[in-house]
Amino acid sequence: MGNPIVHFELMGPDGDAQKEFYSGIFDWKVTAVEGFGGYFLTETGEGQLGGAIGQGSEDMPNYVTVYVEVDDIEGKLEQIEEAGGKTVLPRTELPDMVTYALFSDPAGNLVGLVES
Repeated sequence: MGNPIVHFELMGPDGDAQKEFYSGIFDWKVTAVEGFGGYFLTETGEGQLGGAIGQGSEDMPNYVTVYVEVDDIEGKLEQIEEAGGKTVLPRTELPDMVTYALFSDPAGNLVGLVES
């Protein structure tokens, strides 16, 4: 079995506006992530893929991406670069939360990795 998609993000310049739009249109329950202003985790329904909506950064104000779970982010980034992709954000650990990275594929799509 291949690596699963485990998370998504829908980011824009105004996190609260993103929250209002998506929670209102799709009836998603959202929870603010403490210490990350304008970032909200979503619950889209029982047994469904969860994600986040919110405010992007100065470098990346708007983006939509999915996160793929892998065992070894650094090893996977090496493989991605050998295949023509580029690391956008190297392996980053948020203690007690998540370890992740971002890359762009050869077409320029932004994709995330989450370490299992």
